[in-house]
Amino acid sequence: MHTKTARDTVTAYLFILPALLFMVVWLVYPMLSALNISLRNWNLMPDAASPFIGLANYLTAFSDQVFWMALKNTAVYALVTVLGQLLLGLIVALMLEQITRGKVFFRTLFYLPVVTSWVVVSLLFKFLFNSSSSGLINYFLVDMLHLVAKPVSWLTEAHTAFVAIDTLGIWKGVGFAMIIFLAALQTIPEELYQVASMDGASSWDLLRYITLPIIVPTVIMVSVMLMIGAFQAYIPVALITKGGPLHRTEFVISYMYSVAFQDLNFGYSSALAYILALLVFGISRVQMRLTRANALKS
Repeated sequence: MHTKTARDTVTAYLFILPALLFMVVWLVYPMLSALNISLRNWNLMPDAASPFIGLANYLTAFSDQVFWMALKNTAVYALVTVLGQLLLGLIVALMLEQITRGKVFFRTLFYLPVVTSWVVVSLLFKFLFNSSSSGLINYFLVDMLHLVAKPVSWLTEAHTAFVAIDTLGIWKGVGFAMIIFLAALQTIPEELYQVASMDGASSWDLLRYITLPIIVPTVIMVSVMLMIGAFQAYIPVALITKGGPLHRTEFVISYMYSVAFQDLNFGYSSALAYILALLVFGISRVQMRLTRANALKS
């Protein structure tokens, strides 16, 4: 019996060994290397010295105004896009749950942006929000609807550029939230709705007292995943605004890229990466604790 158990254990480890090796080579080793770089004044030249400076790169971040601006921009983007994706994803899921014909078509339609390349949709939104009259948004506002007298400089001002970036982030992720919410809605027993309806519950009551309380863990889980993705946003900023003007639309990862590949300060860039990772880890832990607390109450 013990021999069979040992053989099964060895077999199981052999199956996970390729994935484990892949993770060590492409995840663990780069993370440890980045940690080492973040603690040094890293020099790109192979034979040049990279002196150990401890936490100096991390301390630099506290006085770096551009980093704090990028962090604020990232946090606001995460808050706006995650809330927008959750709300619209839930609304779309509830609507699709009610229809009987064309459900597959509409699910595909709403999910299509999720699988579309970030590069493609970023360039598309850059065209849509072009600051000249050739941009489609300005064409509708100026020439079609006559709501403004002249084209809006969408991408040359920070406050208007975020309209394009946030809109893209919400539009791209609604389908992901919708699919997860659809799966959660299908796990709710139909008998609960039938009994509540017989007792005179309205559609709003069904949503408020049955649907939403049951799918709260799913909402928190989706918010964790969307939050992690939002803090990793880079391509929209890189292609739409390039972080300008004057770093005012910079995100943390785009600033990390600028520090590393324009300033060639890989030590400081690696330190920023670890600071961001710790922030995302902390936010995720808080959200997961909320999930467990809700599960215990249930």
